[in-house]
Amino acid sequence: MTTEKLHRTLNGKVTSDKMTKTVTVLVERKLKHPLYGKYIVRSKKYHAHVDEDGQYGIGDSVIIEECKPISKTKAWKVVGLLNKSGIHS
Repeated sequence: MTTEKLHRTLNGKVTSDKMTKTVTVLVERKLKHPLYGKYIVRSKKYHAHVDEDGQYGIGDSVIIEECKPISKTKAWKVVGLLNKSGIHS
């Protein structure tokens, strides 16, 4: 029997690639208001670790996965590319 840890994964959009080996990913989620029933968009930014420099650019849709803390603000890593954007700096 193999015991493999399950890691949380999120889908988001790269908003910054100015740091070395790090990208900022904006993750948006929709939740229903408990009283009014209207859907509200909540967003949060995560710093995610990237092994290769310059692979992901602003506007790319990526998959990030939770990992052990790499630095003070970085506890996620980019595991895949969903959609490549035409906009790059």
